[in-house]
Amino acid sequence: MKALSITAALAAALAASTTSAVQAEQVFNRIASFPVAHNLPEGAERKAPTSAEIITASEDGNTLIYSDSPGKRIGFIDIADAKAPKAGGIVAFDGEPTSVAIAGAKVLVAVNTRESFTKPSGLLAVVDVATKKVDATCDLGGQPDSVAVNKDGTLAAVAIENERDEEFNDGKMPQMPAGDLVILSLKDGAADCATIKHVALTGLAEFAGEDPEPEFVAFNTKDEIALTLQENNHIVILDGKSGTVKTHFSGGTVDLKNIDTKRDGAISFTGEQAGRKREPDAVKWLDDERIVVANEGDYEGGARGFTIFDTTGKVLFESGPSFEYAIAAIGHYPEKRSSAKGVEPEGLEVARFGDDDLFFVLSERASIAGVYKDTGAEPELLQLLPSGISPEGVVAIPGRNLLATANELDLVEDGGARAHVMIYERGEGEAAYPQIRSADKDGLPIGFGALSGLAPVAGKPGFLHAVNDSFYSSQPTIFTIDATQKPALITEALPITRDGAPAQKLDIEGIANDGEGGFWLASEGNSDKLYSHAILHVNKKGEIKQEIALPEELRANEIRFGFEGIAALGKGDDLTLWMAVQREWKDDEKGLVKLVSYKPATKEWGAVRYQLDKSEEGWVGLSEIAVHGEYAYVIERDNQIGEAAKIKKLYRVPLAELKPAALGGELPVVTKEEVRDLIPDLKALNGYVVDKVEGFAIDAAGNGYVVTDNDGVDDSSGETLFFSIGAIDAM
Repeated sequence: MKALSITAALAAALAASTTSAVQAEQVFNRIASFPVAHNLPEGAERKAPTSAEIITASEDGNTLIYSDSPGKRIGFIDIADAKAPKAGGIVAFDGEPTSVAIAGAKVLVAVNTRESFTKPSGLLAVVDVATKKVDATCDLGGQPDSVAVNKDGTLAAVAIENERDEEFNDGKMPQMPAGDLVILSLKDGAADCATIKHVALTGLAEFAGEDPEPEFVAFNTKDEIALTLQENNHIVILDGKSGTVKTHFSGGTVDLKNIDTKRDGAISFTGEQAGRKREPDAVKWLDDERIVVANEGDYEGGARGFTIFDTTGKVLFESGPSFEYAIAAIGHYPEKRSSAKGVEPEGLEVARFGDDDLFFVLSERASIAGVYKDTGAEPELLQLLPSGISPEGVVAIPGRNLLATANELDLVEDGGARAHVMIYERGEGEAAYPQIRSADKDGLPIGFGALSGLAPVAGKPGFLHAVNDSFYSSQPTIFTIDATQKPALITEALPITRDGAPAQKLDIEGIANDGEGGFWLASEGNSDKLYSHAILHVNKKGEIKQEIALPEELRANEIRFGFEGIAALGKGDDLTLWMAVQREWKDDEKGLVKLVSYKPATKEWGAVRYQLDKSEEGWVGLSEIAVHGEYAYVIERDNQIGEAAKIKKLYRVPLAELKPAALGGELPVVTKEEVRDLIPDLKALNGYVVDKVEGFAIDAAGNGYVVTDNDGVDDSSGETLFFSIGAIDAM
């Protein structure tokens, strides 16, 4: 057993991103994203929640089929043109589809029809892919989870989980009835219900052996079945034809070191979890002698990575936290899950693309698909693919060089992203993602996320500073970015401190240079959380040397949507700080927000007003301000996401008009000029348009840079988009 080193994992993950076109590496890039709400039937409420969980593909690779358990349906996507997927319709059921698997011209659908946890029931439906008609159903005698089909399409296996009620008795096991495994014969994709065989699994697991809860099932080419009992932390190998148990073994434990174990608003890889049960979810065969499992955890475990076993239970490779480190290095680490199961590897796929044996590991909480090369020994991490919110299922289509992920979470009720199926294509070139990553310090990655403001590094073209917002309430930080590299590299992290400790009660949204190696910071207030709107002066060591509160004229009318950017204009006694207020405060007319000024030398406050664009949905506000040449540049955006996003723009205001009037009186309205519509840039990676375009800066060479805020991967895809828009003076 050999753990993948951190440095090797990060280097391998980014190799495709830095390879020259001359070397012509084969890489995956996202080519399309399909919101499964497009499959809602005519007349249905367009904002009804949808989901895409387990996914499969037709034999010709032209149709994707996914399960939508909350919607009690399966959906079809026409990918004859994979770059332009089309809605293919749905098939509705009286229960909840939990899994799908292709069998010739049919798709097998496991459907949960239970009355209650104590009265589980389910069926296996056979659906014709072409006609989308249910040909037949078989009673499974319990609540199904995963379904799989063998290589020649003659056998199907269904994991009957009969899952426990997590609200009953604190979710403690055992909770009867026990789950089992169903095996049945297929002919031309049709299920022969008369051949159903129930294979008992009781008495195998060391933990709660009387209550096995099978989770995931997979066939190898010898018609052997690998089956995970997730809550029981056990793995079973069976003969698929006879149903005989050949071997079975514990999932075992992992001693995790240098991991983040606290949900505390900081990424800190200093904790440990000894004897952590793997509790594997998905399982796939790498060949006829080796399996790989994703150690998501459920009942009381979760080892944050994946493990390769042979069929006797010998551990051939354990990833440990290396997958999690690689994810943290691209800003996708889900800090709020630190005290639980971290990135939660859940789904798996195995396929041969060209000469490469690959397997794909899905991180549910980080919204990432890891691409690994199976070397027969220590796997090689090739790429990390951005995958929507909460990827649950994945299917490879090697004959078309395609990969698709199904992302289950739909946040439409909260105004967030819809559930998506995302499609990737493998070909020669460079990896488009990530656009920014971090270096490692002392063998561990610099954790980052929720980047909210940018500023140039004086005299160094291509170098920038960035700050994170209140998501990292215990770790406010100023980052240094080397944008001359591809992807851009975070090289340093400077803690913002007060009295020697990480500063508390801050929501840093803007940063500007003070001309002396230090910084001016804009902190957005939120009285509900006891934060105050403020300007902070920080020295080059990150120490807060001055905190400037708002004057009464502003405090009397404040709301929580406050300073979202800060810019410094002039020097010495002529220095004026300009802050962009995100939304209208109580004394502002609808559609008018303030650009607030402050002169440190005289402590004078003032303001002008800025006219916002109008939006049909949601609100519009400012996210950043920067000064260059004769203009102040601002980011103006709506709070909409995906197809609803309409306003993500860069505007400029003549500095000659930034003549602040006294607070409390009539404020002049400045004129604005559109510089760039950023929506095409936000669509460049073929995902959905993110809402939070938060940072903008112009470097020492006059090139503009944009960054988005990924909310620390809290109900977000985790994607941080960082890109240059070129020379500002040429626009």
